[in-house]
Amino acid sequence: MSAGLAISIAILVFVLITIAKGVRLVAQGEEWVVERLGKYHSTLRPGLNILIPYLDNVAYKLVTKDIILDVQEQEVITRDNAVILTNAIAFVKVTDPVKAVYGVTDFSEAIRNLIMTTLRSIVGEMELDEALSSRDKIKARLRESIADEAVDWGLTVKSVEIQDIKPSESMQRAMELQAAAERERKAAVTKAEGAKQAAILEAEARLESAKRDANAQVMLAEASAEAIRRVTSAVGDQTAPMLYLLGEKYIASMQALGQADGSKVVVLPADLQNALKGLIGRA
Repeated sequence: MSAGLAISIAILVFVLITIAKGVRLVAQGEEWVVERLGKYHSTLRPGLNILIPYLDNVAYKLVTKDIILDVQEQEVITRDNAVILTNAIAFVKVTDPVKAVYGVTDFSEAIRNLIMTTLRSIVGEMELDEALSSRDKIKARLRESIADEAVDWGLTVKSVEIQDIKPSESMQRAMELQAAAERERKAAVTKAEGAKQAAILEAEARLESAKRDANAQVMLAEASAEAIRRVTSAVGDQTAPMLYLLGEKYIASMQALGQADGSKVVVLPADLQNALKGLIGRA
């Protein structure tokens, strides 16, 4: 190979490299930060861009599409000293590439750590029950708290979602024991209330029964008194009807006494008429 050919090839390679360094094609969804002699010079937008070879250098290539940042699970202590586990996921977008590369060393790690510390702060101000039931509230406060910092880093926080928020294993065991104790307490209260109501109903039933018995006794006494008055009014000074009625009752009683299993001998008075007169107090 002659020296002239070698020089021609070297010049051709140099030209190709120079063109490659000077002509840059940026894909859609990306922006490139260009430095000239170590200092920020410009930002290349999607499409064909021309640089000054060997003076301009593409220092950073940034994705301008939404970036998904997974925030690792961490332990958080609530205001009532309960330990819960929580993690999140953030959707951010690079809106100012210059701030994103020169405002912070690693904007992804910065946002991730900012979300973790802010999440601990927000949950630490809540009681356990409030923290477990206020996911939307936590999300809103979290996004609001980190928005200003993100702007300083050339980022826009599109959304922050709480993936999971739950008690730690030890806290779950304690809550299960507490729930079991609460169920037992409610069962005991329910049983006691049932016994109380049963006792009240039983007492009310006895009272009602006693009232009814008393009313029945009064009615029977009134009926007996009325019967006696009517008999007395009907009989007057006549003893024969009275003796007849008493005789019937006497005979019926003797008959029932004679039919009883324990009665073997029934003794009747010899003079039934005189006996009946003795019952009514007349000679």
